Amino acid sequence: MDICVIVPTYNEADNLEQLVLEILALGSDGRTLDSPDICVLNVDDNSPDGTGELAERLATRHPGRVQTIHRSGKLGLGTAYRAGFELSMELGAQRIITMDADFSHHPRFIPAMIDRSLEADLVIGSRYVDGGGVLGSPLYRRALSRSANLAARSMVGLAALDATAGFRLYRREVIESIDFARIFSSGYSFLIELLYLVQEVGWRVSEVPILFEDRRAGASKISRLEIMRAFYTVWRLGWRRWRK
Repeated sequence: MDICVIVPTYNEADNLEQLVLEILALGSDGRTLDSPDICVLNVDDNSPDGTGELAERLATRHPGRVQTIHRSGKLGLGTAYRAGFELSMELGAQRIITMDADFSHHPRFIPAMIDRSLEADLVIGSRYVDGGGVLGSPLYRRALSRSANLAARSMVGLAALDATAGFRLYRREVIESIDFARIFSSGYSFLIELLYLVQEVGWRVSEVPILFEDRRAGASKISRLEIMRAFYTVWRLGWRRWRK
């Protein structure tokens, strides 16, 4: 298996099937239809709307190309990614993609990320590089995202313009090099902390433009508590950087 796409879910039954079908149609080069070299790993946190059961039906219809990790409840986005990383490594994936299930990260941008991975170790699907943008998101969420990214760059020293993005492609060697025991965060701020460690090791980070679209169905999972944790993570990593 060349590429594994990790899709964490909680109450995404309205989106998951269409997303999985569009990913599987891409193939390992992002263009060839029905290639067996790309798979989807759904990490479901015991969704009460039946997302986990839907994922199992998809796995039955697409054996080996769709797999589901069932967890006992909402254990945090960061731990969902870690579970997906572990299974991806067991499957022998050489490139690992993380993305949301709500079509805010659209599969049509995956080919450009795959192409860029030939010269970069971590590729970010970015809202904030030339050609990128945001569609349909409320003004307050745009302002919050901009503020978080500004803080991540100025305080933590992250070079990426979209340091909080969850739409990423990691080469296998990057994941193998990270000591995940050093990551304190378990929620959305996991993304900031992981990028900090990737940059600290010296891996090549690149960004490709995407259009981030507001979710098609369902409700946002980002709570005020998660927002507070993200800013705390920025402060904590900034302090670590200053001490060094």
